[in-house]
Parts: sequence; structure tokens; C-alpha cells
Amino acid sequence: MRNHFLVLAVAVMAAVPLVLFAQSGTHRPSPIRSWATLPNPDFSGVWFIEEYHRNLLPNEDPPLLPPALELFKKVQHESAHHDPNVAIDPTERCIPPGIPRTELQPFPWEIVQARDRIVQIFEYQSLVRQIFTDGRGHPSDLDPTYMGHSTGKFEGNTLVIDTVGFNDKTWLDPMGLPHSDAMHVVERMRRVDHDTLENTYTIDDPKTYAKPWTATKTFKLHSDWSIKEYVCTENNTVK
Repeated sequence: MRNHFLVLAVAVMAAVPLVLFAQSGTHRPSPIRSWATLPNPDFSGVWFIEEYHRNLLPNEDPPLLPPALELFKKVQHESAHHDPNVAIDPTERCIPPGIPRTELQPFPWEIVQARDRIVQIFEYQSLVRQIFTDGRGHPSDLDPTYMGHSTGKFEGNTLVIDTVGFNDKTWLDPMGLPHSDAMHVVERMRRVDHDTLENTYTIDDPKTYAKPWTATKTFKLHSDWSIKEYVCTENNTVK
């Protein structure tokens, strides 16, 4: 009898690891998928412009309509000859840079992806932009804003961002490139590789430009960076 219980106990003990192994196998977590294999591309992370330039179009002139061209020349002249203690650039008065200029500032920004939207958190002026990806359209009664109203959809590995509803209080770049409240910006954002994000901006503004035009910028991932607080009224020295 004693030998019988001993044999039974040994058999049970031997079976326990097999049962536990089988159970653990059924609950084994799925392997972590890389950014390249997700159903929608994952742009999460802190990004910083690869090369900062003061002009949005370094190799060509934008197709400005005559009134806008005169305004552009006037701004450039004032910027070159103004009192350095007097603000000409709207950002020197702590006015938000708008889109696309906010992305192009020499400050990092972070992308956080949620179920129904993509959120951009900008270090510059602590600005936040929401890009709605749940299929909604633009409201018909938009109030003009600095950042506009943005919707997005994925086309393969590219996020297409459509933004309207701007006011006309910002410059597109530090050189004074103007726009109106009729501006429509379409961005095509894609991850070229793990550490490189590319965004192509198409500017369509029939009040300011004779035709739509595009500019492409690249950004680098900085996994060890975090967004810090920046308060324009405290960091700004120009009145």
C-alpha cells in the first residue's frame, strides 16, 4: 500500500509541471510587433527637425499673387531694418506659429496615438494639436484658429492630414511667408525608417498663391528625450 501511494505521488508530481507548462503556453503573450508591422503605422515618439531653415522653400520662390508678394516684400524689408527691440515676427509677440510652422521650429514635439485621434504635443509654447482619425469631417461652423481643425486617415504607410479653419495672423516661416484664412493644408506623413519621419506639406491658398505648392521636411526620432515646459511670456525678450 505504501509503495502504491509513493508511485501515485511521483506520478502526480511529474504531471504538475506538464500541466503548468501547457497552461502557461496557452497564455503566453504575443510577441511585440515593430512599428513597421502594425495595421496603422506607429509614429509615436519625440521628433526634432533634421535641418532647420528660416525659409520653408529654400530652392524656389512661392507662387505669390501680386498683393501677397507686395506684403511679403514689405515684411522682409521691415525685418531687415527694424529696431531689434520691436517685434515684427508674430512669434516674437508669443503668437502661436500655426501649421506647418509649429512643426518646423527648432524645438521637439511628440506624437501620441490614441484610438480615435493622433495628438501632437509641442514643446514650443506648450501647444497641443489633435488630428481626428475616426472618420469625422470638418465642422461647417469653424471658428478661425492658429492651428486649424485637423482630420487624418491612413493610406498604406502614410498618414494624410487635412487641416482647414485657420486665421491669418501667422507666418508660414520666419521670412514672413504669408497666408490667408482660406488656407488649406494637406500633409502626407510617413515613417521612412525607424528613426526618420518625413512630412510633405501642400499649401493651397487661393487668396495668397496662384497655385498650390509643396515642401517636404524630415524629422529624427529622439527616444531619450521628453517634452519640457516652455512659456513664451517668460522666455521672450522682445516686446
